[in-house]
Amino acid sequence: MYKFWLFCLSVISFEASAFNALKMNEVAPGIFVHYGVHELPDRQNHGEIANIGFIVGEKCVAVIDTGGNPEQGQALKLAVKKATEKPVCYVINTHVHPDHIYGNKAFKEASVKFVGHYKLARAMATRSAYYIDKAQDQLAVAIGHDDLVPPDIEVKNTLILSLGGRELTLTAHQTAHTDNDLSVYDAQTDTLWLSDLLFITHLPVVDASALGWLKEIDQLIQKSYTTVIPGHGPVVKDWPKSMQPQKSYLHNLVADVRNLQKQGKYLEDAVTLLGHDLPPHWALVSEFHKKNITAVFAELEWDDSN
Repeated sequence: MYKFWLFCLSVISFEASAFNALKMNEVAPGIFVHYGVHELPDRQNHGEIANIGFIVGEKCVAVIDTGGNPEQGQALKLAVKKATEKPVCYVINTHVHPDHIYGNKAFKEASVKFVGHYKLARAMATRSAYYIDKAQDQLAVAIGHDDLVPPDIEVKNTLILSLGGRELTLTAHQTAHTDNDLSVYDAQTDTLWLSDLLFITHLPVVDASALGWLKEIDQLIQKSYTTVIPGHGPVVKDWPKSMQPQKSYLHNLVADVRNLQKQGKYLEDAVTLLGHDLPPHWALVSEFHKKNITAVFAELEWDDSN
């Protein structure tokens, strides 16, 4: 009975949050971020773990990721209305993960265009059945196919969106964190919204290709930016220094797994032997490191350069 009442209180709190605007941080002029938490998505946080937000132009607003559940999407929508009278014209989904897209339906209007990587719609379609089936059990959230709004506008290389007096450059990246990663650059403030191509203090999560991710990192660190917004963790002002911990983690993981494979070791050996001396600044190591080892081990087995 005690657990039942705890669940009821959790649901009541969750539903009530929909009536309050999200707390936003203006990290650069006209750029607003709501910070997520370093937790696994669960029935207590309802998937509200990622950095999400919006950019305000002279004419309209671009929302960047919509949150981990429909109610958080509604709360983000209220935050936009609280910050500006300008309408939302674009919703930009940076990739397919639930903590970034489950709030999409809140912004579904005829005047709003959804924008994403050209592989995003396929990724949504491929994962939708699993996402819908598991949302209630894992997050205490009910979602349906109409919550997973696919892009109206697909980005294959780069695309410029105008918000009126403010242009955003969207870049579709090669397979890295996922196979549908999209970044957003605001020239007006020299701000790069990298989303989950950058994790700060939260252990990076490999869902697609560590090798591809390292290649993207090598390209990204060739340029300087005043402000960089990660998908998880605080906004950074010391780019590219702030990318180094993630780069080192991925580089060392690849090197260590490759070395074990050359010794004829198996996946079970890698999971047992690797990662016991990771720097203490990483959060959620026990939740994600073994999964990363598994993903990298499988990737390198098919890598011709191994």
